[in-house]
Amino acid sequence: MPYPELKGLLTDIGTEELGHLEMVGTIVHQLTRNLTEEQIRTAGFDAYFVDHTAGVYPVAASGAPWSAATMQSTGDTIADLTEDLAAEQKARVTYDNILRLSDDPDVNDVIRFLRAREIVHFQRFGEGLRLAKDRLGEKNVYFMNPSFDK
Repeated sequence: MPYPELKGLLTDIGTEELGHLEMVGTIVHQLTRNLTEEQIRTAGFDAYFVDHTAGVYPVAASGAPWSAATMQSTGDTIADLTEDLAAEQKARVTYDNILRLSDDPDVNDVIRFLRAREIVHFQRFGEGLRLAKDRLGEKNVYFMNPSFDK
C-alpha cells in the first residue's frame, strides 16, 4: 500500500482477522473435544477425525484445506482493496449461513459478533478505497499502480 493510512488500516484489520480465526478455532474445539465415536460417525465427522482426530485444522465446509492460494494479491492498490472488500462480503455470507444452520445460542452469539466485525471491515476497506482513489486522482490520471507507474 502506497499510503501510510492504508498500511495502518491493513495492519489493524489483518490483526483482527487472526483473532477471528482463533475464535472460530476455539468454537470448533469446544464443539468437538468430547465427541464419542458414534457421534463422530453420525455427524459425518469421521473422515476429518481420521486425519486430524479432534484437532483444529483449517478446512472449508466442503473439506478443502486452507491454502495461501485462496488469498489474492496483485500489488495494485485498487485491485487489492477491491479484493479485500469482496473477501469481507464472502465472510459475512459464510456467517449468515452458519446462523441459518446453527441452533446453539453460544455459537450464534460469537458468530453474530464476527459477522458484525466483517461489516465494519467492509466499511473500512471502502474508506480506504475511496482514499486511494482520491490520492491517485490528485494527478488527474487514470487509477494506476503507484508502485510501478510513476
